[in-house]
Amino acid sequence: MTQINPILLKGIQVYAEGIIIEDGFIKINDGKIVEIGSINALNDETEFEVIELPKHFKAIPGLIDVHIHGVNGADTMDATKEALDTMVLALPREGTTSFLATTMTQEGKQIENALINAGQYIQNQNKNGQAEILGIHLEGPFVNAKRAGAQPVQYIVDPNLTLFKEWQKLTNGNIKLVTLAPEQPGGLDMIRYLKENGVIASIGHTDATYDQVNHAIDVGANHATHLFNQMRGLHHREPGVVGAVFLREELKAEIIVDGVHVRPEMVKLAFKQKQREGLILITDSMRAKCLKNGKYDLGGQEVIVKDGKAVLDDGTLAGSILKLGHALKNIITFTGCSLEDAIEMASANPAKQLNIYHRKGSISVGKDADIVILDSELEVYQTICRGVQTFNREENSK
Repeated sequence: MTQINPILLKGIQVYAEGIIIEDGFIKINDGKIVEIGSINALNDETEFEVIELPKHFKAIPGLIDVHIHGVNGADTMDATKEALDTMVLALPREGTTSFLATTMTQEGKQIENALINAGQYIQNQNKNGQAEILGIHLEGPFVNAKRAGAQPVQYIVDPNLTLFKEWQKLTNGNIKLVTLAPEQPGGLDMIRYLKENGVIASIGHTDATYDQVNHAIDVGANHATHLFNQMRGLHHREPGVVGAVFLREELKAEIIVDGVHVRPEMVKLAFKQKQREGLILITDSMRAKCLKNGKYDLGGQEVIVKDGKAVLDDGTLAGSILKLGHALKNIITFTGCSLEDAIEMASANPAKQLNIYHRKGSISVGKDADIVILDSELEVYQTICRGVQTFNREENSK
């Protein structure tokens, strides 16, 4: 366990749970938030490392990315400790303090290797002072080839409970979210099993009809993977997956707010329909995030990154290079929502969905000290992961 010095953040706007404190402070000790309040009520700062910040800077809860494949040259599917080391150290730069390491459709042995590696990392390497891996998001191979997107079609298989149970055992129970197509043979049985065992069942890469999605919700599905992308769209005689997402409050919907995967007006439509309670901001980013334009690998496929887009040879979008901190800014720009709304979608909702809101997702006494400091432009200035200052823009620019 990293030795953690007590920290006092003072003089900033604090976006605490249910309240904004102007000219506030946050006391952090042993990786936890121990006190929050107005600067007028501050006493006893002698034992704390004081970090004084401009009054117009904002302290918000750390961002949680439930769908991310890679960053800075590393990918979950690399199946190495070094790849995950790269990810946990790179992500705080964009305000992400915890995440689900996300796999993708691939040959079975490669998925297994990635799962074993991530499971061991979660057990042994989750240290304070870096983004925390909260678990694994298994995206594929239990999807529909008609909506494969960048998931390699040759490795797609029908939902297989026996295989899933083997994989979950390999990870020591750390698969927390599964993206699957409910209309495929075995889909509903898998959703029932996931629900009974506390794993999020997410509808994604799917050609399900509106009625099929309703059946999936009735047996336990409560999540939708990257809304609009690789799912049956909205039609006036067949509402499809999108129609079901809009009409059923049971479904929380991920959305990639980069202006590429979903046009800004459609982001606005989704926000009007689902409101802040119903959306979860994700990046779905791949290894090229934070790197230059060029050619990269995603699941054994060549991806070309240029002008903010990551695409396969045929032009299919292949994940993103979006930073979650930018998604936070973008949704405010695209929809006119408030920063509080954006925080709900980037921090609180993922924590609630993962059933960890008792320790993450808001600035509240007793919770993990996962805190992001935003400047006046809502750019990430500083990130604290479980009580340790992990990123400081001024220090990192020297």
